[in-house]
Amino acid sequence: MRISQTGKTAVLSAAHAAVDFCCALLFFSALKTDQLLIGAVLYNACAFLFQLPLGIVADRADRNLLFAAIGCALVAAGSLLTAIPFAAMIVAGLGNGAFHVGGGIEVLNGSGDKAGPLGVFVSPGAIGLFLGRFYAKTLPALPAIVCALMAICAAAILLSGRTEFKEGSHNAPLSFAVPKGGVLALVLLFLVVALRSFTGFTAAFSTGDWLSGLPAVLAGLIPVLCLALGKAAGGFLSDRFGAIPASVVSLGLCAVLLFFPLHPALTLLALFLFNMSMPVTLFAAAKVWRSAKGTAFGLLTAALFLGLVPALLRALPPASPVIHGLLAALSAALLVPGLLLCRTK
Repeated sequence: MRISQTGKTAVLSAAHAAVDFCCALLFFSALKTDQLLIGAVLYNACAFLFQLPLGIVADRADRNLLFAAIGCALVAAGSLLTAIPFAAMIVAGLGNGAFHVGGGIEVLNGSGDKAGPLGVFVSPGAIGLFLGRFYAKTLPALPAIVCALMAICAAAILLSGRTEFKEGSHNAPLSFAVPKGGVLALVLLFLVVALRSFTGFTAAFSTGDWLSGLPAVLAGLIPVLCLALGKAAGGFLSDRFGAIPASVVSLGLCAVLLFFPLHPALTLLALFLFNMSMPVTLFAAAKVWRSAKGTAFGLLTAALFLGLVPALLRALPPASPVIHGLLAALSAALLVPGLLLCRTK
């Protein structure tokens, strides 16, 4: 029986939450305080920067779901290396990257001209990361939990793509050629993602003590849900109203709210709006690079890593809300011509 594309997207989205949950469990349980910085650089480099070469391999291999399942297996392998924490971060990070690339290409292949499915796929990761960090110090037998979850995910992914072993994933023949204006479009999208990453990791999306009366897990989960729902909504609103109107309105309103953080509820709204452009940029890059969707995916996750590095290294002094508002506005200003060059509607 051939599973529908909606079913594949659901399986991959659930697996995304599980993969990021397991990676966060490993990161925050295996590393000691004095190892966190090096561990964070290693893990994030493997999980995001290395998605570019992994994307090239996945585009060529034409076995997207197998690639995603191998990513799950690598995360499980990382859980068995916690006695060597940095090795565990490298292996789990590569697994995370392989899963994202394989799953991302598969969703893009089946989404046609719609960004909504991609928004659904990328959104659960933040929930998994939060829950993994929250429970890292309290769950026993972490290797067993990680291996069991990753085995379930790998099995579900492979079962959803049983025809892939005979027919392949129907990726376009790998080519790095882009249409006229495509290179500039990719450069602009790269800059947008790098700016959004830097802003997202340094801006004070804080609700203060507004949620302090709630259980700790719920108080922490509410902002994360706003982030995840923003990613999901961004894809669907782009399909409904057009990529440019959806992006301009979301980033423009976000910039205003970052300029004037008047109330925690508005901070949550800013967090929602800020993340709406994520699936839009990924979808636009894949539209330009139709014959190298995994490579396009990896290019923008490399930009995400570059935006993260200053925050990890604390290389820049804390910025004011005005600066973050300006960065959000600049992201919108760069995104519009990038989308125009992509010929997105």
